[in-house]
Amino acid sequence: MQDYSRKIAERLWNQPDKGELESRREKTYMDDIIQKSHIERRLREILDGIETVFDGGAGSGRFSILLAKLGCRVTHFDLSRPMIEKAQALAAEAGVSDRIEFVQGALEELDAYADRSFDLVMSVDAPISYTYPRQERVIGNLVRLAKKRVLFSVASRLGALPYLCNPIQKNQFILDESCGDPFVRWCVDHRDEMIGSFAFDAERLRRVYQTGLLGGEEEMRAYDRGETPWCITYGFRPEELAGILGRLGVRNIRMAGPGAYGRTLPREILVKIMNDPQQKADFLDFCYAFDAEPSVCGLGKDNLLMDGEI
Repeated sequence: MQDYSRKIAERLWNQPDKGELESRREKTYMDDIIQKSHIERRLREILDGIETVFDGGAGSGRFSILLAKLGCRVTHFDLSRPMIEKAQALAAEAGVSDRIEFVQGALEELDAYADRSFDLVMSVDAPISYTYPRQERVIGNLVRLAKKRVLFSVASRLGALPYLCNPIQKNQFILDESCGDPFVRWCVDHRDEMIGSFAFDAERLRRVYQTGLLGGEEEMRAYDRGETPWCITYGFRPEELAGILGRLGVRNIRMAGPGAYGRTLPREILVKIMNDPQQKADFLDFCYAFDAEPSVCGLGKDNLLMDGEI
């Protein structure tokens, strides 16, 4: 499965429109607003003494560009050429191209970088989870590169389980149904069809709950047919990721599940909040505190976020 995992991820993230679509997510989906706000706030809190950053799976540059603006020198590392090209364009617009080195590569292949090469090593939006079954080795290599701090977000095993019983979960977080985004249009047009075709699959739930693995044989067959399935994904439990990082010498670990509170609210309320600047600011402040509660961190909307000191 490990060869398929890498190939499927490469095909998915190298689709020509990926860079453009990913760069618009915070304008399109409210769960992305909540998650990115949480990560940005945490980054700003831990930047004291940070001059160099490795951003693994940096995508269209949401955080590498922010960190460059804040004065860091950043290595923007990603599997996807379209994502890197979009990030380069956005970095040029922001005037920080001279502070970012863009590198195309896979997280499974970091051996060229020396130990303790960067003050901060980060990887967010779950690229670590797409390296199954090498995810623990990848985490070890990322920690090896860090001199002072690490910050990772991975797919959350418990947080993913509600997806399996909610085929319209993404509809809850669409900010503007008329925005023109093709996936938004698909979600809106197929809502009733997805509800009508849904059937509760207890066996699938138990399997994911026990193994953490989303995807496998079906995705491999789809790849062989020339299709572009979603990545084979490994979902972590909070105590599992904390244990891995602890064994690697990471200290003072902080966990969070961005989106744990937001996922409890209906779309109509979320839209009202997000369209009022003061309500939005207050809401994101509350989410930041709530989603970092240990009792809910495993139920983040998409990711489990964890950072710590070397």
